[in-house]
Amino acid sequence: MEEILIPQEPNTPTLNTWWEGLSFNGKHLFSLKENGELVLQPLQQHKERIIATLTTDSADAVLKALLEKFPDAEARLQELVTEWAQTEDKLKLVGKLERVRDYLLHTNIVGDFEAMFQQLAEYEQVIKELENNNYNTKLQLTLQAEQLAENENWKETTQAFKDLTDKWKLIGYIDKHRNDELWNRMEAAKTKFYDRKRQHQDDQAKEMLQNLDLKMELVEKAEQLAASESWKESTEIFKQLMDQWKTIGRTVPEKNEELWNRFIQAKNVFYDRKKVHFESIQNEQEANYLLKLAIADKAEGLKESTNWNETSQAFFDMMEEWKRIGRVPMDKSEELWGRFTGAKEYFFQRKREHFEAFKVGLEDNYAQKIALLKRAQSLRTSTRWREATEELNELMTEWKKIGPVPKEHSNRIWEEFCEARKEFFERKDADRDRRKQYAEKQKDAKIQQAKNFHQKLIDEIKEEQERLEDFKVALENVTPGHKAAELTQHLTKLIAQTEEKLTHKQQKLHDVEKQQKQWGVDGEEPATEPETES
Repeated sequence: MEEILIPQEPNTPTLNTWWEGLSFNGKHLFSLKENGELVLQPLQQHKERIIATLTTDSADAVLKALLEKFPDAEARLQELVTEWAQTEDKLKLVGKLERVRDYLLHTNIVGDFEAMFQQLAEYEQVIKELENNNYNTKLQLTLQAEQLAENENWKETTQAFKDLTDKWKLIGYIDKHRNDELWNRMEAAKTKFYDRKRQHQDDQAKEMLQNLDLKMELVEKAEQLAASESWKESTEIFKQLMDQWKTIGRTVPEKNEELWNRFIQAKNVFYDRKKVHFESIQNEQEANYLLKLAIADKAEGLKESTNWNETSQAFFDMMEEWKRIGRVPMDKSEELWGRFTGAKEYFFQRKREHFEAFKVGLEDNYAQKIALLKRAQSLRTSTRWREATEELNELMTEWKKIGPVPKEHSNRIWEEFCEARKEFFERKDADRDRRKQYAEKQKDAKIQQAKNFHQKLIDEIKEEQERLEDFKVALENVTPGHKAAELTQHLTKLIAQTEEKLTHKQQKLHDVEKQQKQWGVDGEEPATEPETES
């Protein structure tokens, strides 16, 4: 932060004089009014605003505090810049971008705002372009919906509207106003289509009422013919009535089966009488009895089955087969039907009880997994890396042992469980990387220190060797005289001391070079993995 340059004259007479003597980054963006208001000038589309009100007594302290807070704003912007560079989907940063901008628009600090607002403007332009792309994509979907609103292929168009809605959900962020405008158009198109579809269904309902009248007429004719004894003629008429029935479309569901049963009943009455007339009905009924008896026996044999799906289908098939078989002797019909329906109802009651118990099991599994999920979420911010890792792995193992849960909860709790684990392990990986970087820095410093020491030893050895050579030369050239013996003794002592020091330093040099060899060819310590917690 640049220091405030305050004029040296004591007791500045006015704020304006004080202001004119100041120098700091971004001063050109501010002005000081006569009433002491420190004002930030308009920047881009942002209005002028008051930062502080100064007095001659407080001006120095207030301005100093405002300047000292400016690096905090720069740090916030830098955090956004870093995240912007690392984030592929820039629209995810809309909220953070708005928060930084609103902070800069409201914070009372002093500094060079110009570059900061320019950076935000560039990011806002990128966001605007991305939003426009998303808007155009949603606009195309809206136009498709408006075209589909006129379609009369009811089933396919209904699915097409569902597909458009699914595609809409995959499109990224746009501003709420434009999003709501397009969504309202999409909803209006859907409403128009479904209104037309309901009208079509109403028309079908009217047609079914008309079909109801036609089928009632056929049923009444059939019931009149049931008592006929004109076997050949009435048989032909019944065939014609059946053909006519097949040409008539659907009618209201609650009446369709009733009319069909009345029609078939009338037809059966006639044919039963006809079979009696031809003295063959008894044999046929006895044969029918044997068939239905076999079905009843089979049903009773399956009623204890726990193969729920296959046995349910088997009972359905038996019922269909039962319906296809004709009448049986009246004195045996009720008993036979009672056996069959009793076995069927017994099986389906057991099936209902089984699935109720299964549902209870699902709820219990859900409760167990909720407990595991809450524990995983409590560990997501833990810094006890080893213990938390072991516990999260135990939670995953226990999760896999627990059976299924209700479908409406399954995906949600699994995703939340995985998200908690993911957050913890991402934090753990980040911590490991930080420690590894620290260890590498320490290693580099140690190697550099060893290199410096190695060079120092070489230099000192060279100096000692030169000094030793000087002493030896001096000894050889001692001038005879009364001090020659004393000088020779002194030089001999110096040579011995120097040789001892030289030997000591050479040994140190040898040890250092040996250590450097162990570190690597270039004198670098071999790379090793830092110790980590599993």
